[in-house]
Amino acid sequence: MSQVPGMYGDIKLLAGTASPDLAQEISAYLTEATGAEIRPIDAVIRKFSNDNTYVRLDESVRGQDVYIIQTLSRPVNDHLMELMIALDAVRRDSAGRITAVIPYLAYARSDKKDVPRAPITARLVADMLEVAGADRYMTIDLHAGQIQGFFRIPGDVLTAFHILKKHVEETIPRDNLTVATADLGYAKGGRNWARYLDVPLAFIEKNRTEEGVSAKSIVGSVKGRDVLLVDDEVDSGGSLLEAVNLLERQGAREITIAFTHPVFSGPAIENMRKISERVREIIFTNTLPLKPEELLPAMTILPVGAFLGEVIRRAHQGLSVGEMFNE
Repeated sequence: MSQVPGMYGDIKLLAGTASPDLAQEISAYLTEATGAEIRPIDAVIRKFSNDNTYVRLDESVRGQDVYIIQTLSRPVNDHLMELMIALDAVRRDSAGRITAVIPYLAYARSDKKDVPRAPITARLVADMLEVAGADRYMTIDLHAGQIQGFFRIPGDVLTAFHILKKHVEETIPRDNLTVATADLGYAKGGRNWARYLDVPLAFIEKNRTEEGVSAKSIVGSVKGRDVLLVDDEVDSGGSLLEAVNLLERQGAREITIAFTHPVFSGPAIENMRKISERVREIIFTNTLPLKPEELLPAMTILPVGAFLGEVIRRAHQGLSVGEMFNE
């Protein structure tokens, strides 16, 4: 089976410096799924001595369906600017269609003006992507769903829930399980987990102070129960550590943690090390790359490359993405 050309030509992948391994995962899946070699195109991406970023394509993408793969990991601003420059380079080479594949969209927490004289940076990033040349975007588990409304271009806002739940189904008995959310902000996600697994749900209420985050109370019962603690992302790990402390004080038995994005900033690895000694498993995806020294024995990292590759294949061929989740 050869690659099926869409109305925008063939699939072309461009790997940003934040996502080379993920780009190879996507490439391997698409090559197998289409029967044609689909590899990241040759390009030069580097910094000049004055700290300016430079992107040059070494292959033509004129008239082609281009997917630029760049997660917004640290250093976030460097990777964001690199993505903008790559979009401009591809646009100026007259690509048929350009999709920004951003597994983790940084600045998503800045989705509203909650104090005077503050920016809405998530909206700014959406505008920048469009101005730079993106015709479409693709991302996983936005921190706030309303950010979709900031984009005037179409996109695929995906969720890793289907990847995570498959692993949970295969590894955790449900007869004594309760789902708990790390905070009330992930209540809807927690309900989806509890509804799918057909188990009880509990919510952890937390306080934010100048000293940090503290878990205050649990809405629901976890005493004597195994707990699946869920969230969309882990940043410093402080909230997660407090949640584990509270669950233990409330009599929870075995604790498993599942989330999508390992942001892991600041004291995160120290906090995750403390957590890993007390939980059954920490499950997350590779939407953000980790350094070898950040990996812990309790961690299970689930790949999203095949998932994104299938979405790219369907988008290219004009097929429904939603049907993936009905199969």
